[in-house]
Amino acid sequence: MEKVDTLQVVDLDALIIGAGFGGVYQLKKLCDLGYNVKLVESGTDVGGVWYWNRYPGARVDIPIPHYEFSDPKLWKEWTWKQRFPGSAELRAYFGFVADTWEIRDHCVFNSYVNSAIWDEESSKWIVKIRGGMTYRATFFLPNTGFAAKRYIPDWKGIESFEGTWIHPSFWPAEGIDLVGKSVAVIGTGSTGVQLSQELAPQQYPDLYANPKLSFGGIDYSFSAQKTFDHTPEERKAVYEALWAHGDFHFWLAAYGDMLFSDEANTEAYNFWRDKVRARLDSPRLKDKFAPMKKPHAFGCKRVSLENGFYELFNKPNVHLVDMNETPVIEITPNGIKTSEKEWEFDLVVCATGFDAVTGGILDMNVQGRGGIALRDFWRDGVKTNLGICVPSFPNMFFTYGPQVPTALCNGPSCAELQGDWIVDVLEHIRKTNYHSIDASEEASNNWAECVAAIADMSLLPTARSWYMGDNIPGKRRECLIYLGGVPNYHKLLNECAANNYEGFVLS
Repeated sequence: MEKVDTLQVVDLDALIIGAGFGGVYQLKKLCDLGYNVKLVESGTDVGGVWYWNRYPGARVDIPIPHYEFSDPKLWKEWTWKQRFPGSAELRAYFGFVADTWEIRDHCVFNSYVNSAIWDEESSKWIVKIRGGMTYRATFFLPNTGFAAKRYIPDWKGIESFEGTWIHPSFWPAEGIDLVGKSVAVIGTGSTGVQLSQELAPQQYPDLYANPKLSFGGIDYSFSAQKTFDHTPEERKAVYEALWAHGDFHFWLAAYGDMLFSDEANTEAYNFWRDKVRARLDSPRLKDKFAPMKKPHAFGCKRVSLENGFYELFNKPNVHLVDMNETPVIEITPNGIKTSEKEWEFDLVVCATGFDAVTGGILDMNVQGRGGIALRDFWRDGVKTNLGICVPSFPNMFFTYGPQVPTALCNGPSCAELQGDWIVDVLEHIRKTNYHSIDASEEASNNWAECVAAIADMSLLPTARSWYMGDNIPGKRRECLIYLGGVPNYHKLLNECAANNYEGFVLS
């Protein structure tokens, strides 16, 4: 690797990237243990995904008290105002956490990582920050999360649009004046649903969307019972109870075979379909949002919580444009031209999501042993051991990334169970006088096979979703999520540690 000017280098025991739940938790733990540690964040404050997402309606879909740290010092002194807090309240919570834990002095804001390169000679990570700062750290701990890299389709003419074009995660803190403006919302994932619910009631003339399944998350798990253990009458009663409970219960507390048996899945979909169709006025809307035949395996795309979303489309000022039926041809100075017509807008909100799970860490130019880039190492498929380390990338640990229960585990819980394990590893290395730890190739291959095998037992691969990398053109199709459940994953981490970190090579 290139020579580093040692006069301009800051030496650290550990460098953390990202000030979301994972990053601030590890920072607190390592500070308490006396590590020389810094946290680098591209934003101007803590908060992670909630620092960036300030769009109208942005809120978490996991209820309180589950979506918070377990530290009694925090929950005894902090009072939530909402069961599903909005982004402003979550930013306030993060500020409270940072002040209570006294970690701000260890944070470096407005800092974007240009590269992170392993130096074999020193057994250190050389991390360069845009603007000139360089860190040399024994441990490199990227906590970029699963939604760090925005995705905006490469539509012709975007630069010609004369109105305002914005990705929701770039929504300005001062807001946007929407009075009297015609608004397009592209996408009906969680962000699109939340935005639409906020914008449409205020009489904005147009919403532009692509239909997706939604309903109105996680201290519960799938039932041990199977769908057809019950009679139709009993089954309907179970569905009604789950539906009435709200949250994600109809999705993640349903019959245990719902995501594994197509017949069982169809039963759940049919119940959901009938509930949604009853809320829509026109046959077209009924068939677009809740067709009689399910368009894909129900629950195999991230389900969006909603409150009155479908009723919006009964309003005369709200229009549904199905991009599958009439795709975008180009963006014009005045709006969006589809294969059917040109729609004129003052504001286009491009809620097209993220290069989920892997995009954030791959965006940093991470290079391991022999100068191998992580992007190249994963070109033929993601390889990790336990979704936390990558072979040939020693002393690098990440959280809430690929091949863990990321999409099915709420952020604070994953941050703590993975963060505790990572800190324990660092302590083990420090106390045993080792210099580095690396995931073994064999263990990583076995883990990738395990993740794929569980996914293939389910209906998940039958649907096109970001769980499979389908939302990014050219991205390799593979299951990015470990579907074995959080308890099993936690058990595997503990077993690995108890067996002297089997599957890892310490040197």
